[in-house]
Amino acid sequence: MKRKLFCEISPLTYKISTQKEILRRKIKDMLSTANFSSEKSSTKLPYVIYTHKSLIRRKLGQVDQQLQENKAINLSIAAPKVNNVLIKPNETFSFWHLVGPLSASLGYKEGLTVANDSTSSGIGGGMCQFTNLIHWMILHSPLIITEHHHHDNLDLFPDFGRQVPFGTGTSIVYNYLDYRFYNPTPYIFQLITATDARYLCGELRCDHQLPYSYHIKCEDEFFSKEDGVVYRNNKVFRRTIDKVTGKTIKQELIKANHARVLYDTTNLPIKKIINGSR
Repeated sequence: MKRKLFCEISPLTYKISTQKEILRRKIKDMLSTANFSSEKSSTKLPYVIYTHKSLIRRKLGQVDQQLQENKAINLSIAAPKVNNVLIKPNETFSFWHLVGPLSASLGYKEGLTVANDSTSSGIGGGMCQFTNLIHWMILHSPLIITEHHHHDNLDLFPDFGRQVPFGTGTSIVYNYLDYRFYNPTPYIFQLITATDARYLCGELRCDHQLPYSYHIKCEDEFFSKEDGVVYRNNKVFRRTIDKVTGKTIKQELIKANHARVLYDTTNLPIKKIINGSR
């Protein structure tokens, strides 16, 4: 029998482990030389780099829809905490530095969370959708992602109105699993975030026009069955395009996915893999 980790022994040991990780991250940030973004401006910067919106109440397998309603509340509380933040040259954006802890006393509700390869619920659940939105916009910019966690190797839910490629999501836990990016440019960027009745909405703005645009493309996507287990496969590429010439000046692989599917695969078109051959 596999020996349990300390955090798996009981709810108390899990809480102790969590508090230890939170304290460790706080100390690490105190000793860090990073300059975290904090200034906000209600005046929008003039140039829109990218806009995106994501449906808040989505059909996620057999997940209780009340958790989706609660997520809408959670996002409506968190969005203003990021809205209008400026990311100046040499600054680092930290999601948790802006949003802070999630608690019922602050109005957060029980929402969907993911842990140990399965879905659960917790106060403030649904924040991953917020960092998903931010991450997708940052991928369309020259900003450098410095911390990004993902539910690696797992495909948790069947597609429902998917707008972005599989594998470009995020995973966060206060405060030790963060989403961060750095501004290496001489320009100032700004995030605009808000919720409406249906969507979480975002804009990435800048004080200058950028010389390049960025295009994200998914290739070689298919489902495979290997030793009786179904996997989702794809590769996500990013192209950097010169706005003047229209030429691609760089193409990079940003994610290669081989993720175990955790939902009903009955109606999926599946390739059978033999001896590792695709």
